[in-house]
Amino acid sequence: MSGKGHSATGSDRFEYLQTLVTEFQDTDSDEAKEQVLANLANFAYDPRNLEDLRTLQVTDLFLDMLTEENENFVEFGIGGLCNLSMDRECRDQILQSDAVPLVTGCLSSRREETVLSAITTLMNLTTAASRSQTTDTAVLQCMLRFSISQSPRLHNLASVFLQDCCTEEQVARAEAQMQGHHPTALGIPLPKD
Repeated sequence: MSGKGHSATGSDRFEYLQTLVTEFQDTDSDEAKEQVLANLANFAYDPRNLEDLRTLQVTDLFLDMLTEENENFVEFGIGGLCNLSMDRECRDQILQSDAVPLVTGCLSSRREETVLSAITTLMNLTTAASRSQTTDTAVLQCMLRFSISQSPRLHNLASVFLQDCCTEEQVARAEAQMQGHHPTALGIPLPKD
């Protein structure tokens, strides 16, 4: 009997997620879209939902949000990708979509939550094969700048990125390239607190 309960719950969950995706596609209201994106991003945190979210192509939906002008769309899109990228299959799907430039673009957001999600997503996307993309010079210079931020969350996460995702040689090379320059990362402003 317990098997039936689990499959019904799984089926109900899929139908609910499908309803959310359909609502997002059918509505013209930005406010309704923001609410749906926020809900989908939260559902992406639960591993039980990952297969359904992949089936519904929610990864692509989140990726599409990263180029939107609406900052809430971008924030919820990168937040959802951040949650999905913890899963190996989702991570591979994101990497196969050539999404690293879209994620690194979020590092220039004025919203701290967007930047934090982008850093965490880059950390999750860093593999032996993707390291050259996720830790290129521009990203490292940006992380070096964030590591001197007044925001403890931004400072700490950027420091962890530099320590865990980069070699000492990469960091030293990026620091050397920044010598003599005001500590900026290619004009990327620090997010507002």
